Amino acid sequence: MSVTAPSTRGHRWPLVRPWLGIAARLGLAAVWLVAGASKVSDLAASGRAVNAYQVMPYDVATVIGAALPFVELALGVLLLLGLATRLVAGVSAALLVVFIAGIASAWTRGLAIDCGCFGSGGQLAAGQAPSYLPEILRDLGFLVLAGFLLIWPRTPVSVDGWVSGEPVVEDEDE
Repeated sequence: MSVTAPSTRGHRWPLVRPWLGIAARLGLAAVWLVAGASKVSDLAASGRAVNAYQVMPYDVATVIGAALPFVELALGVLLLLGLATRLVAGVSAALLVVFIAGIASAWTRGLAIDCGCFGSGGQLAAGQAPSYLPEILRDLGFLVLAGFLLIWPRTPVSVDGWVSGEPVVEDEDE
């Protein structure tokens, strides 16, 4: 009869998960803060970037483009604080799916645009090639972070934890 050592894999996850969660939360917060900050100083350019996707009327695109940096900044601040983390992760995931769909749509329709994700965006100059695949892969990575936070929103050093008063690490029996 052979004796095997007990698995420690299941015992480590409750200890590692909160720290992966804080890394996901702060990483996604940084993404939203950088994205919003890079556009907030030129809202007209942000509107032109949204319009370059050619999926909505110009007036609607400019309003969405002008509002988007403030939404991104708000998501970043809320994630930085760890406030309403699951809700913010859900909004982040939805927004990222829209971004991925927009980039994929531009790619399949043969548009030559800069996504405008971290700056002004819009039509590319003659001879410049778009980088759609890396942009989609990058946003899929951000979507994984949002998905992690949807499933496990409780992280150390968060307003959510302070308000609930619950420990971040669950018992092994749960």
